[in-house]
Amino acid sequence: MQGGNVILLSFIVAFILSMIPLPQILQTVRPEFVTIVLIYWCIAIPNRVGVGIGWIVGLVVDVSTDALLGQHALTLALIAYLAIKLHQRIRIFPIWQQALTILVLMMFQGTITLWIKGMLGDAPALSVFILPAFSTALFWPVAYLLMRQIRRYYQIN
Repeated sequence: MQGGNVILLSFIVAFILSMIPLPQILQTVRPEFVTIVLIYWCIAIPNRVGVGIGWIVGLVVDVSTDALLGQHALTLALIAYLAIKLHQRIRIFPIWQQALTILVLMMFQGTITLWIKGMLGDAPALSVFILPAFSTALFWPVAYLLMRQIRRYYQIN
């Protein structure tokens, strides 16, 4: 399997995990799988996965979640930009510091999303963005180690 196919497949799996129906209590703490995959690839291979991929993936999320077109595209493009700008620093952090960085990026994404929804007059409760940010940060070590193994196995550079 070629590197591009592995990257595409990882995004497809992330979309599937994001769309699996869950009970409401679990829905509010579901990690942002698509954002995790985007951040990982932006950190691991910033020359192949970047802001453009973030924008395209965000548009797919917008269409699949019936959100305002461009809402997720904007936030994921910004997250991709920040991940690429910080990728050399993030890569040398221990995994617990990486998780804290992911938490900060997720809080940034939530803030932008809250701002956009607030401008539309549809601002949800703050917990809708805080809980997934924490669960995403907690899930980061597992996702990072799994995706690093996949990247090494398929020798994606």
